[in-house]
Amino acid sequence: MKTRLWTLILPLAAGLACAQADSGDSPDGAVELAALDAVFAEYADPDGPGCAFAVSRDGQQVMARAYGMANLEWDIPNTPETVFEPGSVSKQFTAAATVLLALDGAIDLDDDIREYFPEMPDYGEPITVRMLVHHTSGLRDWGSVAGIEGWARTTRIHTHKHALDIASRQLALNYEPGLYYSYTNTGYNLQAMLVERVTGQTFDEFSQERIFGPLGMTKTQWRDDFTEIVEERSVGYTPGEDGEWHMLMPFENVHGNGGLLTTVGDLLRFTRNLDTGDVGGPEFIRLMHEQGTLSTGQQISYAGGLFVGEYKGVREVQHSGGTAAYRGFLTRYPDHGVSVSVMCNAGPANPGRLAREVAELYLGDAISEESQGGDVAGVELDPARVAALAGGFRDTRTGQFMELTADGSSLRVGGGLGGLELTPVSETEFVSPNGVSIAFEGTGEGGRPAAIMNTPVADNVRIEPVGAFAPTAADLAAYVGAYHSDEAEVTYWVEIEDGNLMLKDRYGDGEALEPVYPDAFTRGGSTYIFHRGEGGRVAQASLSQGRVWDLRFERVE
Repeated sequence: MKTRLWTLILPLAAGLACAQADSGDSPDGAVELAALDAVFAEYADPDGPGCAFAVSRDGQQVMARAYGMANLEWDIPNTPETVFEPGSVSKQFTAAATVLLALDGAIDLDDDIREYFPEMPDYGEPITVRMLVHHTSGLRDWGSVAGIEGWARTTRIHTHKHALDIASRQLALNYEPGLYYSYTNTGYNLQAMLVERVTGQTFDEFSQERIFGPLGMTKTQWRDDFTEIVEERSVGYTPGEDGEWHMLMPFENVHGNGGLLTTVGDLLRFTRNLDTGDVGGPEFIRLMHEQGTLSTGQQISYAGGLFVGEYKGVREVQHSGGTAAYRGFLTRYPDHGVSVSVMCNAGPANPGRLAREVAELYLGDAISEESQGGDVAGVELDPARVAALAGGFRDTRTGQFMELTADGSSLRVGGGLGGLELTPVSETEFVSPNGVSIAFEGTGEGGRPAAIMNTPVADNVRIEPVGAFAPTAADLAAYVGAYHSDEAEVTYWVEIEDGNLMLKDRYGDGEALEPVYPDAFTRGGSTYIFHRGEGGRVAQASLSQGRVWDLRFERVE
């Protein structure tokens, strides 16, 4: 009866929500509903999942609309009051809880985390709470390690007990604490656990008392028990191989890294507090926007669960997120009083693009004409010269392989940067609009030179050219064997099939490894490097992939 009633009420609520109009001073005096609806046109299908968004000006919500369905089995539409998960948008809430604890005097942001987590290894240099906030701890991402083990997130019910167990088993860090930035959920799960250990409250209880309640976020909570009934929660959907929508839900209890259940309106209430400091005061605002600083002195763009930067010439504070098939983006343009929240229950959705398209309608002339296309004013280079620079490179921090390909006078970066185009600004330097640059040490004459790569979160990353690797059958035979990692609690088998080196799991499933440079292979964005011991025999293998660097496997047979 209750479900039947909702099927009658929610369409009416959706219609009322969609009737709201904005009367502010946008480029045309008002932002037309048609223009907003056009942004979300692909998610307005009554036979598919969709999105909701809200906009505020100077802290007042001026628009909220929703599209598509919250539940396909019961034909329940999304509304602005539908509860979604915004994935890692949640991190700013966790950072806020940590900052409030620090302002209470209950912790110090420069405390060694082993004061609160004695089960964590001593890595020689302290990892501070502040490093957890800024992703500069060097801690491997526990979920990535779980995936290497064979139990990626969404495949089993992970808890904080699992996350802490995996973190405490890591014999090494990605890097010396503070030296680099590496996005890791581990640091944010530890912050949620830290709040609980210090206060004796659950993380949700603390958040309700100190953040959600005071800010009037009445429909927000942490998903610390995925079996709990949550009114008006949408279902996450992703396309299946059959072309139909299939459910993909976060059936896990880890939170703090993600796991926030909320509405687009509640997200705006929180982001407003980052301007007003109604909760926390001026020092709270300062610490939440304090960007991390590496031990090299470089300031990174990551602050308190927030990326601080610019979008098309306008100062922007934002974070994106995704968990299972949920997607989210919360952005704020503090110099113009505009904030936009977007959440979707459609896995293919790009909420960052959607939110920024909405934001542009409200920012109007604040978007500079010069930055509209995001182009870089480059120089023309001889394509032959550019082609001489292209090829395979090795990240000297991680050993990970990356490939640069020539595209006329531009270069494209493969691997984790996903085909990013770099425009030449001189004979040796190439840059992209989003702050990635590669500067070659010379012009490439007499062999490809090494280069220095800079990104918004990492400066002076040296990449070195690697030669092609075409191993013979005898070469491949040297790698055959079983390799075990105590840190990931997994054994992999390396075999030869049809002339290819195969990496197989305990079930006999596996894929071919592609040789990229001597003793190094890639598969699915991961780089596997074999290490030799006495007599040149292969004794170890290491794996680097995104949020896990140099995870070691011992050869056991």
